[in-house]
Amino acid sequence: MKVLIAGLGLIGGSLALALRDRGLAQEILGVERNEEHAAEALRLGLADRIVPFDEGVTEAGLIVLATPVDTIPLLAVKALNRVNARQVVMDVGSIKGELCEVISMHANRGRFVAAHPMWGTEYSGPQAARRGAFAGRSVVLCEPERSDDDALRCVEGIFRALEAPIVRMDPEEHDLHAAYVSHISHITSFALANTVLEKEREERHIFDLAGGGFESTVRLAKSSAATWVPIFLRNKFNVLDVLREHIHQLQLLRRMIERDDSEGLAEAIRRANTIQKIIR
Repeated sequence: MKVLIAGLGLIGGSLALALRDRGLAQEILGVERNEEHAAEALRLGLADRIVPFDEGVTEAGLIVLATPVDTIPLLAVKALNRVNARQVVMDVGSIKGELCEVISMHANRGRFVAAHPMWGTEYSGPQAARRGAFAGRSVVLCEPERSDDDALRCVEGIFRALEAPIVRMDPEEHDLHAAYVSHISHITSFALANTVLEKEREERHIFDLAGGGFESTVRLAKSSAATWVPIFLRNKFNVLDVLREHIHQLQLLRRMIERDDSEGLAEAIRRANTIQKIIR
């Protein structure tokens, strides 16, 4: 199968490696607007050729959209305008509501599969691509009932081959849960990094004193603005909802500390500890 991947960064590049390693792609075509990234993707073997998007769509049996989320809906429409009944289009973006709404009435809607592999790191660009990235990581498929049977089988077969468990959700449910388990983590990390940078002006002290807890909490603050600004703004209402609850929880902890409420703090921490029953 000839595959076109638009966006050869962390997710797109890792998918390219996975498809190649599993023998699922005979040839991988890449779309990259950044010339340095395009050259790096070729050097790393993420793509065999870099092509214009429209040209790649006409050649490929599978078209993968792995660009920032604010660009995916338009690319999806462009791809669906050109595909035939044997081609499959899928995305790997972390927001689905807007995308599914935009393509909902398209004549070729059935050729599209909306997917979100629940994996990522704080790094970006082709050099961030990792082998074995999706093994054991859930992939969410949204509105699978709107996809043609053969298109859905194609995408499900790929992720099964990559050992990624499949979960089905509607777009609104996905976007809400993504805000709670992914987007808020990044906001918190960005805010913590800025807090420390503001209050601890001596960068040397941060380096000298930063322990494992700080490093793990602030790790996501190294993530790319080009990736996360569109996510925050395109999932705005869910992000604001989770932010309100997060700020509320911080205010509760602040009041307990102000009142020397050791019992309240202990109870809040014990309640937080129960997350280990879900995430091990």
